[in-house]
Amino acid sequence: MNSLLIEIQTEELPPKALKKLSDAFAKEVFEQLKKADFLLPDSKMKAFGAPRRIAVYITDVLATSPDKPFSQRLVPTKVGLDAEGRPTQALTKKLQALGIEADVSELKVVNDGKQDQLYYEGLKKGVDLESALQTALDYAVTHLPIPKVMSYQLANGETVEFVRPVKHLLALYGDKVLNVSLFGLKAGNKTAGHRFHTKDLLTIKSSDTYEEQLENEGKVIADFAKRSAKMVEALKENAKELDSEIIMPEDLVEEVASLTEWPVVYVSTFDEDFLKVPEECLILTMQQNQKYFALRDKNGKLINKFLVVSQINAKDGGDAIRSGNARVVRARLADAKFFFEQDQLERLDSRVPGLANVVYHNKLGNQLERSERIQNIASEIATKLGANADFAKRAAKLAKADLRTLMVGEFPELQGIMGEYYALHDGEDPIVAVSIKEHYYPRYAGGELPGSPESLSVALADKLDTLAGLFGIGQMPTGDKDPFALRRHALGVLRMLIEKDLPLSLDDLISIAINEELKVSGVKDASKELKDFFYDRLRVMLKENGAQALDVEAALAVEPKFLREIPARLKAIQAFAKLDEAQSLSAANKRIENILKKSKEEIPAEVNESLLEADEEKALYKALKEVKQAVAGKFEQGLYEDILLALAPLKAPVDAFFDKVMVNVDNEQVRRNRLALLNELHNAMNQVAKLSCLAS
Repeated sequence: MNSLLIEIQTEELPPKALKKLSDAFAKEVFEQLKKADFLLPDSKMKAFGAPRRIAVYITDVLATSPDKPFSQRLVPTKVGLDAEGRPTQALTKKLQALGIEADVSELKVVNDGKQDQLYYEGLKKGVDLESALQTALDYAVTHLPIPKVMSYQLANGETVEFVRPVKHLLALYGDKVLNVSLFGLKAGNKTAGHRFHTKDLLTIKSSDTYEEQLENEGKVIADFAKRSAKMVEALKENAKELDSEIIMPEDLVEEVASLTEWPVVYVSTFDEDFLKVPEECLILTMQQNQKYFALRDKNGKLINKFLVVSQINAKDGGDAIRSGNARVVRARLADAKFFFEQDQLERLDSRVPGLANVVYHNKLGNQLERSERIQNIASEIATKLGANADFAKRAAKLAKADLRTLMVGEFPELQGIMGEYYALHDGEDPIVAVSIKEHYYPRYAGGELPGSPESLSVALADKLDTLAGLFGIGQMPTGDKDPFALRRHALGVLRMLIEKDLPLSLDDLISIAINEELKVSGVKDASKELKDFFYDRLRVMLKENGAQALDVEAALAVEPKFLREIPARLKAIQAFAKLDEAQSLSAANKRIENILKKSKEEIPAEVNESLLEADEEKALYKALKEVKQAVAGKFEQGLYEDILLALAPLKAPVDAFFDKVMVNVDNEQVRRNRLALLNELHNAMNQVAKLSCLAS
């Protein structure tokens, strides 16, 4: 038993895929060896991923897999043995094909319920690690999440495919080189170190010394997490020395950590004059084009310094690196400054007609036509919210205009953000300007929601237009495919309605949007499908937020007019579920539902007290009146918990009613009156939630 190290050393791997590739490679090799019985329960795996290598280190690997008992069905007895009990040609061929050397006397006869079958039972010899590893590697490299395969030729003219050309293959079992091969390369114990800090290949002594040797002799930190942590620490130290705060999004950290084998951080600068450009433009330019880390001062204002992650310990202290990156960023920021200045020469509203040249969807028209629909929807929503409908309509009109600007053409991520800047420059009302930016909110799951009623109106209109239009032409999401991000749009609508406590009915919103979309030729009314889609998304959202599945179904089954009520209803259901009477009342509610469903006669609107005969039905009616009196007015106040907790005293009279009273009696008046009593009871019990959903 020993540890195992496999490394594939390549040309520079795609940085955005490196972490996923290295983790997948390690997992596949580990799982394949585990299936082949080469690992122990305590065997551990460690993945390595650096710009020019992916590797896996596994502890406690067996040199040979253990022998395993096995049973192999051969052929029916009548086919395998002749009349004298001697093996037939069919049996002989079967044994040869399976590589089994056995005498007829060693075979067992087993009846499978239909006929006798010949079986061979024996030990399957274990295989050596080299052959099993070769199989595991062949499988692993063909099952990686490679974003784009590259074809390249070997020295012998053979063409192979992988994510990048492979330079060296390292395979060590302890200190022994394993005889495996990949991509025309035989495994050895040598690998390349840092591209600039080392010249010769490194000879790795053993699988256990790989990581340490690569770091100390090769100047490569192969452990992705360790390398990333070292880089982040260096970034923070430099920011602290500058008394600044670093802008460090996770995806940028991961990408830069995937670009460097030996992270070294340097400080560089750009001209202060560039700070006149909106900071979002500068930050995005530095992050996307150059992979720099921008800095803010203690007041949150962007400063003209930034951090560069290099992989060179420069002999001159980094002066050349600083000045070189300053020159590069100057050109990039000059472009951003030019775009910003040129864009401001033309008013935002003058760009609106040009949206006719921007295709939205071939069945739903261009962006100008879409803008007009959004304006109408936003105006109606704003009116319902008591917001300024004129501001909402103006913001909706200008919301997509920045698509025609140079800055957004260069950086699509700045949609809405630049619209706000240009609107303020043009003298638009600040509410309009902010609404232009926030109509894209939330930009991602869990993202910030719009702040003002006008912003909310435009944001809801934008998303509802997309949903109603695409559903109307049959472009619903299927499976994992959601090219128009309709799930995200629906989630955004739901979050706004609930988290912003909006007095808006989902049915009304769908109706407003559908009516606007129906003006487009070929669009159909998909109200039902869209509502079902919203409710499916709502179920997922609530469960992800910690709500129990049955509680969610109980709350949604009554289809509350305002979704903002859902959190309070769920809280009430949770409180009700803790009552000793909860299960009994839920089961009774289910029974009442079944009785009412089966009844085909018209149920009176009110209970006739004079027709109550049994003491149990009189007691139930009395208890019901007391409960209704106790909760009067509480539904309108949103006191849902009080309403459900007030149901507890009904348990005893409800149980007694079902124990002693027959509902479907021959007397029609009495029967219909009892159905009226159950109907009134059902209505009282299900104001807040459908309690039958909670019955186990």
